[in-house]
Amino acid sequence: MRQSVTACVAVGANLGDARQTVLQSLNDIGRIAGCTVMATSRLYRTAPWQAQGPDFVNAVVRIETNLTAPELLQALQAMELAAGRERPYLNAPRTLDLDILLYGDSRIDSPALTVPHPRMMARAFVLYPLADVLPDFVQREDLLRVQDQAVDRLD
Repeated sequence: MRQSVTACVAVGANLGDARQTVLQSLNDIGRIAGCTVMATSRLYRTAPWQAQGPDFVNAVVRIETNLTAPELLQALQAMELAAGRERPYLNAPRTLDLDILLYGDSRIDSPALTVPHPRMMARAFVLYPLADVLPDFVQREDLLRVQDQAVDRLD
């Protein structure tokens, strides 16, 4: 059996009942064989950033997994498809968006996957929920750098 790795996955949606979709997805990630949810962030609402459509609901989940990064990506993309995800154009509104942010200390640069996620440190909708589940990873300076991007915590 493979050694377990800590990974963080960003969860977002802005079509349909986005809040319910995100909540359901946080649970469903824990049902992927080889994945155990260790922590989930609060939910955050943000305006689309370099995207279109209604506001997004965003969260981050920290998992322990014995899946490889490509296996995890495949499972997450299957969840997106099951939720009706379509990709008609770059940054189109989405029923569900799942991105691997971190996969242990790995650095992956392939056509299918880049880890750490290349734009996560520039996105408030990622950094705020990531700080909930990995508080030692996100620094105060990181949050200050994105303070112009509106983020509302949902209760």
